Amino acid sequence: MALLSVIRRWHFREGMPIREIERRTGLSRNTIRKYLRSGAVEPRFKVPDRPSKLDPFAEKLAGWLRIEAGRSRKQRRTAKQMHADLVALGFDGSYGRVAAFARNWKADRQRDAQTSGRGTFVPLVFQPGEAFQFDWSEDWAIIAGCSATIKVRTTRR
Repeated sequence: MALLSVIRRWHFREGMPIREIERRTGLSRNTIRKYLRSGAVEPRFKVPDRPSKLDPFAEKLAGWLRIEAGRSRKQRRTAKQMHADLVALGFDGSYGRVAAFARNWKADRQRDAQTSGRGTFVPLVFQPGEAFQFDWSEDWAIIAGCSATIKVRTTRR
């Protein structure tokens, strides 16, 4: 959170009083004091682990998503269709949970594909003068009525 670093800079570097920080940010003085005392760079909120209604059906849905990923785009089932199939199996949760699960599953799959080496692009970056690119190309041209092969050397720094 950028606001926390601004508060810490105003107070510790610039010596700004807490009341002035309160006026500028709109936060309460107690909150500002808490941030200054904690020494944390970013506030952490404790979120308890809650079981989801989708947990008993997660493996089934992940299997369906794996199967659907192998099919062509027009033959795939939508998340709404998968939600309807889960409801038929006894799932009483909302469509939003199923759609969020599908989005997360696809994002994880894409991230795994990028880190496994497939689809990864690493640009070559060199300091000026450290390396250069050299290439030969060949083209055809008509010079004085005769067809001629032109060989071109290209150098790029």
